[in-house]
Amino acid sequence: MLRFGFWKNRTHNLDRMNLADLVRAFATYPSVHAYLGVAAVSFYFVWHWYESPLPLLAAIGLTILIYPLVWYVLHRWVLHSQFLYKSPLTAKVWKRIHFDHHQDPHNLVVLFGALYTTLPTIALVTMPIGYAVGGLAGAAMAFASGLLTTCFYEFCHCVQHLNTTPKNPFLKRIKQQHLWHHFHNEQGNYGITNFFWDKLGKTYYAKASAMPRSPTVHNIGYTAEMAERYPWVAQLSNDTRGDNNPRRFRSGSTNNPAE
Repeated sequence: MLRFGFWKNRTHNLDRMNLADLVRAFATYPSVHAYLGVAAVSFYFVWHWYESPLPLLAAIGLTILIYPLVWYVLHRWVLHSQFLYKSPLTAKVWKRIHFDHHQDPHNLVVLFGALYTTLPTIALVTMPIGYAVGGLAGAAMAFASGLLTTCFYEFCHCVQHLNTTPKNPFLKRIKQQHLWHHFHNEQGNYGITNFFWDKLGKTYYAKASAMPRSPTVHNIGYTAEMAERYPWVAQLSNDTRGDNNPRRFRSGSTNNPAE
């Protein structure tokens, strides 16, 4: 990640930030700028290829509807899978996009998705849907909608790890459900803002008492035994682990998240 300004040579711990700190960090984060910039370019092409408003509205609606399902599928069967860390070709990607986040849930730097994974995914999911209902303009509109939805998801995800209790009932509810995923049992509550697919997939739990505490909640299955068999993530982490508790910027750690 290219860092500059507010983000230059800094590590941000959400556990020590308030909402104002988060808004400042979010507004200056390079990935957010990238999402908004690419969305602006997409809106230009929407205007360039515009023919009718109804297909564009359909593209927006379908993108918003499909987004929670895509996140659920990716989160449950890709980010929490074991096949990515078992290959040296994908170990670094898996470490960056999810292992680091479960190891340091309050580390804002690794909470944001890496652009080289998020941008292609958003494009592949949204553009065919938009094209099917609105041609080129629909594809551009769906892509822009996916980018803006991602910004919304990222902000809500940040709030969920902030060391404050949101006053908004919606944010308060989704924060509790997401924190159980990180600190109680990672094999459930895969949603971020929408838990409909968790309920349909029988992975939703409304109370911590509904699920046993998971011994792999912080390493998401990459145990010390797995690290011996598949050492690439451990090597990239300088053999620093947080199996029983998240590292939370453990002093002396030389682990620097890679983009």
